[in-house]
This record gives sequence, structure tokens and C-alpha cells, in this order.
Amino acid sequence: MGRLDGKVAIVTGGAVGIGAAACIMMAKEGAKVAVTDIQDDEGRKVVAAIEKAGGAAGYWHLDVSSEQEVEAVYQDVARTFGSLTTIVANAGIAGTTDPTDSISVDDWEKVMAINVRGVFLCTKHAIKYLRDAGGGSIINLSSIYGIISAPDIPPYHASKGAVRLMTKTDALLYAEEGIRVNSVHPGYIWTPLVEDLGKSLGFTAEEFKKELGARHPVGSVGEPDDIAAGIVYLASDESKFVTGSELVIDGGYTAR
Repeated sequence: MGRLDGKVAIVTGGAVGIGAAACIMMAKEGAKVAVTDIQDDEGRKVVAAIEKAGGAAGYWHLDVSSEQEVEAVYQDVARTFGSLTTIVANAGIAGTTDPTDSISVDDWEKVMAINVRGVFLCTKHAIKYLRDAGGGSIINLSSIYGIISAPDIPPYHASKGAVRLMTKTDALLYAEEGIRVNSVHPGYIWTPLVEDLGKSLGFTAEEFKKELGARHPVGSVGEPDDIAAGIVYLASDESKFVTGSELVIDGGYTAR
């Protein structure tokens, strides 16, 4: 018997990195998983891996900044799997590394459209399905940089701070309906997004991994499965008394 038997989950940004790891681990625990992303080939590979292992999954193309697409995908997922109980709002981008005074409005808005509007839309259109299911779990991916900051990637930090507070507000709004809303705050996890950030800063992959590892008391960056395990917990009934909380999985980064 799986920890997520009977759950139906939508995971945004599910094609690679943390999202892919979450999809695979949730399916392994018994959830039916809707893998959504704009990276279609990679997303379909995740579905194939889940199905090969005996799990249930499907792929949907989804740009989370588009309300029309979010609404349509939710409707189709609920129709396909019979219900919807769990949302993992994971899709996100890093954006520019320029200092605040050099950032264009377009570059700022590009990050906010995915990282903030996307989370808003994923919650907005989930509520009616979670009500129909008698409750559910919304899991928003923030960051250590939703709690602390650093002198780089200003739009990203602002977006992840917004996700943290949006999560708490929605937790309060929907708690009485059995809808739990929590945020996850990873430290540096070795994903394509982080590797690309290193390249933009002039590092090789190994150089950046070593440099980032030194920032964490445990001495290394994390792996996507480290975060996926926390997502499974928040999706499961084991966390029935947890809402409005911040699950920090950061190798000790924010304990300094």
C-alpha cells in the first residue's frame, strides 16, 4: 500500500529536476500523476519511466503563466483521472543575474509571470476540484531565498518571497475546508536550472557544484530526490496537521 494511494496530483515543471523527481516518487507511492511542463519531450520521458515502473501518469503541455491553459489542463486532468487532490506548483525560472538598477521591466515581469502568477493561477483553479474531493494539498515551491536573501538574481528572490506569503494567506483562507497549503524551501539542488545559472556566471559544472557545496554546512548541494521526499510527505495524510508551514530542506544553509 502506497503513502499516496487514491491521490491525483498535478506537478508543474514536471519534466526535469525537482519536478521530475517528485512525479516519479509520488507515482511510486501510489498517486496518479499529471506531469505538466513546456518541455514536451522530457515530460513524456518522465511519464514513460513512471508507466514502465507500473505507475499511472499522463503528460500535459502547460505554460503556468496562461490562465486559459491552467484552467483547461486542470479540467482535462480531473476528467482523465476522476478527481484532483494535490497540486505541486514547481514551475519556475531563475531570470537575470543583473543588479536591480540594471534590470529591465520586461526581464522582471518574465520572472513574475512564471514564479508568482503561475503559483496564483495554480491555486485559483485548483480550489473547486479540491473542494469536490473533500480537501487536498497544495505544495508551492519557494526557496531558501524566500526566507533569506543574497546580492544576486533580484527578481527570483522577490518572487520566492511572494510565494512564501501567498502560501500562508491561502492556508488561512482554505483551512476550514480541509485544503492545506504549504511551501517547500530548497537549498541549492543540482538541477538543470542551477547548472544553467552556473554557466551564466562563468563556472563549469564541477566548479559551480564545488562552490555551492561549500555554502552548505553538510558540504554538498542537494539532489532532486531530497526535495521530492518532502513533497511526498506534504501530499500524504501524514501531514494532515500541517498547513501554512515552511518545509526547509537546505543542508543547513539557513541555520548559519
